[in-house]
Amino acid sequence: MDVSLEQLRTLAAVVDEGTFDAASVALGVTPSAVSQRIKALEVACGRVLLTRSKPVRPTPPGQAMLRLARSSTQLADDTARELGLGTSRSHTRLPIAVNADSMATWFLPAVARLPARHRAVFDVHIDDQDRTFELFSSESVLAAVTSVARPVPGCSVTPLGTMRYFACAAVDFADAHFPDGLTPSALATAPVVVFNRKDSLQHRFLRELAGRDLDPPTHHLPASADFLRGIQLGLGWGLVPVLQWQTLSDADSIVGLAPDRPVDVPLYWQVWTLDSPALQALTSVVTAAAAHSLLPVPAD
Repeated sequence: MDVSLEQLRTLAAVVDEGTFDAASVALGVTPSAVSQRIKALEVACGRVLLTRSKPVRPTPPGQAMLRLARSSTQLADDTARELGLGTSRSHTRLPIAVNADSMATWFLPAVARLPARHRAVFDVHIDDQDRTFELFSSESVLAAVTSVARPVPGCSVTPLGTMRYFACAAVDFADAHFPDGLTPSALATAPVVVFNRKDSLQHRFLRELAGRDLDPPTHHLPASADFLRGIQLGLGWGLVPVLQWQTLSDADSIVGLAPDRPVDVPLYWQVWTLDSPALQALTSVVTAAAAHSLLPVPAD
């Protein structure tokens, strides 16, 4: 298989930008050139690599080629910088998947500590901690904070720590909906706040408490700050990260509903095994910040 770095870089650009036209702008070439490069790459591979949808998506063979594109372009950019061949404005792009609660608490200060000499720009994809692994395993990102400890072939996995949550609600909401505590009948009718339709954390907690699946009225608030604000305003109850609760100026605006039933979510750092100084430095600052902020991951 004879493919060029230019073709691989174009494949990554099309996936990242979502359309051929947007990729042409990002690469500074014509849409025709982008189309020709992708067609030549597909001919070389003998496979269709992209679905021509909006946004464009990689096919299963395209995901394999995207992994090669990510690693090859990252190494090429690192080498160019090491040899002094990059322009003064050249930066290395680091696509990362992060769960929203980490992003809202400890993760952003961590990446801000990445030494400036790496000239990195971050392309952060935010999702539920159970879903960031899907972005990682599809080769859409180079690294991810995820709740999945199972390694993808070609990557390394480092335990980061445990994110602890407590079921919380506004004081008036708790008094109105749980006068007798978290009974199954109260949990079945009390509105609950979840991050988005992929977020199953609250419903797993309900199942553990009630011993069966429950389907209470549900608010979807897909932003970490809005999620917490919705709970404070009495829209419903939800599982709040201790790290976020502790930083509230009005921490007594919400109360714990089950202080003896914390929900612990172990987090892991999955990163492609590349000889990339920028990725290695990113791993260092992320794992150091996690060790300072999170609880230890329980031993198996």
